[in-house]
This record gives sequence, C-alpha cells and structure tokens, in this order.
Amino acid sequence: MVGVLARLTKLRGAALNLLLPQFCVGCGKEGAFLCNSCLQSLPRLEPPICPRCGRPQSDGELCRNCHEWQADIDGIRAPFRFDGVIRSAVHQLKYRNLRAIARTLSQLMSEYLGNNPLSGEVLVPVPLHNKRLRERGYNQSALLAKELGALMNFPVDEMSLVREKFVLPQARTTSVEERHANVVGVFACRGSGIRGKRVLLIDDVATSGATMNACASVLKLAGVVAVWGLALAREI
Repeated sequence: MVGVLARLTKLRGAALNLLLPQFCVGCGKEGAFLCNSCLQSLPRLEPPICPRCGRPQSDGELCRNCHEWQADIDGIRAPFRFDGVIRSAVHQLKYRNLRAIARTLSQLMSEYLGNNPLSGEVLVPVPLHNKRLRERGYNQSALLAKELGALMNFPVDEMSLVREKFVLPQARTTSVEERHANVVGVFACRGSGIRGKRVLLIDDVATSGATMNACASVLKLAGVVAVWGLALAREI
C-alpha cells in the first residue's frame, strides 16, 4: 500500500509540473524553466576538447587519461559543464520530480547536436535498475531521450539495454578506478533488435565515462556497430 501511495504521489507531482506556472531553476523568475538571462550564462563546453572523453583539452588531441583508457565507447560529448544553473536543472529533474523540465533540457541537447552531429540512428537511454526506478518513479535519462527523439525524429529504444545489477550510485564512489569497477557486469543487452545499428547513448551527466563505456561494451558485444555518448552535462 505504501508503494502504491508513493507512485500516486509521484504521478500527481508530474501532472502538476505540466499545469503550474514555470519558474526559472536558476533565478526563480516566472515564465520558463530557464529564463533568457540564465540561458546565456550556462557553462558551455567549448572546443578544443579531447576527441574521446569530451573534456577540455588545449591541443584538441587525446588527453593523457584517454591514451591509457581502453574504451569501447567511440566518444562522449556534452554541451555543458556540470556546474551552476545546469547542475540545478539536473538536480530538479533527477531528485525533485520536475519531469517537465526534460523538454527544455532536451531542446538544448538538440541544438548541440544540430551544430555538432554525432553518428547515431537510434537513441538508447542509460537504464536504471528496477529498484531505483520504483523508488524514483521514472528514469531521467529516458525522459531526455524521448523528448530528444521527438525533436529530432529519432527512434528511442528503452528495451534492449538493461541494468541487471543494483550497485552504489556512481556519485558516491571516490575515484575513477572505483567508478569503473562499480559498473563491471552491471548492464546487459536483450534481444537482437539493435544489432547492426549505430547507437547514441543518452544520459543526464557524464562523470568518469565509466557508465557509458560499460553500456557501450555490452551493446557492441550484442552487435551494435558504433556507440557515441551524449550527456546534457560533463563533470570536469
């Protein structure tokens, strides 16, 4: 009964998101989730960047970490640093049930892709474990993927990639090594519907890149020919 009540509360909150006035998550101004002033102040990630991990890199070549990283993912990109107003926006989407902001944030991702095209024909959100999905009531990465797919006329596949193992959230790990170890054996690919496709993997935030790379590993083992990661924000 408690679980049912929790789900009903989340659904009611999601409905209210669509009906109530919008307030800027940066300054509180009424009218939009991101006002024009806060949009202009967003912490954008500008080139030159590392061609693999997407972090700032002065010469535009592979950074030292990526020289040593045997990655399965073809590359990771993000329009913003995980800081300031973008950090607030992700927090509202992820932890405060502000699902309606996904449309605004996906529009920013769409604009980025328009100027920085990536190889991909199907969007695949990084999945949540069922336990986490029940607790939160939704997958924020799936919300972003659905809105982005609608904007750019991309199909979205939420079924092929699954998270089978429940582990400590990546944000609670303390090192890059821990993050990579924490996602070993966590993901799996079901069915063959994605075989031969080029995947654009969608997440809200990329930190070390370990989660996206773990996803790319199982996708490629399942026959996916290319995997690029696109996150809203990149932790630097």
